[in-house]
Amino acid sequence: MAITDIMLSVLENSGLLPLWNLMAPWLALDERQLIFMVATPVFIAITAWEYLKLRHDPMLMDTHEAIRNFALGAGYQITEALFAGIIAFPVYALFYHYRLMDLELNWVSGFLTFLGVDFCFYWMHRASHRIRWFWAAHVVHHSSERMNFSTAMRQNATNIFNGGWMFYLPLALIGFNPVWIGVAYALSLVYQFFIHTTLVRQLPSWVELVFNTPSHHRVHHGRNPDYIDRNYGGTLIIWDRLFGTFTPEDAHNPPEYGITRPVYSNNLIVLWTHEYRDMFRDMAHPGALKSRLQHLWRPPEWERSDESSE
Repeated sequence: MAITDIMLSVLENSGLLPLWNLMAPWLALDERQLIFMVATPVFIAITAWEYLKLRHDPMLMDTHEAIRNFALGAGYQITEALFAGIIAFPVYALFYHYRLMDLELNWVSGFLTFLGVDFCFYWMHRASHRIRWFWAAHVVHHSSERMNFSTAMRQNATNIFNGGWMFYLPLALIGFNPVWIGVAYALSLVYQFFIHTTLVRQLPSWVELVFNTPSHHRVHHGRNPDYIDRNYGGTLIIWDRLFGTFTPEDAHNPPEYGITRPVYSNNLIVLWTHEYRDMFRDMAHPGALKSRLQHLWRPPEWERSDESSE
């Protein structure tokens, strides 16, 4: 008898087989991680090519920061690999168990999965800028004052604990297989790696109209007053055009990259946690509990008035 058969027999006798059937798909190899593993050598090669072109311009490239960006990305990948199966996958499995319809994978459902994931990404990304709890994790991605391919790798190891993955749960409840959702999400992130660059200027007008491009994403990373909290799209820019958050890049107003409250630290832990520290420090200031808790869901720039802190 195979080991798996013995395991299933034990689970059946203990009454835990239904739970195993619910969880088994998520305990296997995570397809998202597999995509990232395959893509990482490509990312490194493209980054090296860009580095050779930009290494003499400290405004565009810093060797130590580029290495640090990959270290930040590695921390993100490690916590995702270790904890996604414990935190996120059971919830997706539960929602999919109670799905409203059964969808077979074909070209139509595949396209709808891509479209749904990109739509959810827009709102997750928008929330990551306008809700401080989510911004506390996302801020590390914006804290570099340079825009290059290594910046795409600059991610927060706390993302899995932060809960941004919950924005995609409605897709599983509708009936989209969470494996498809994960694959579409991973492919979107692969695409987004390539829009973190200053080497590509404007693409053909029809591409700029429909897709997120390096030009659009440079705006997103700008801290210029006209550029802050604009162009949230993942693969597509149509959501920004539909919901009024689109701003084109202005050649007379080049983006100044970074955040409005810079954090100059080389410490990975500080880069990952500084906004959490500031948020909880603001919550600790005297005031009514309700007003103190508002720091969790208010925009990052929100401050309590004298009245709300009494």
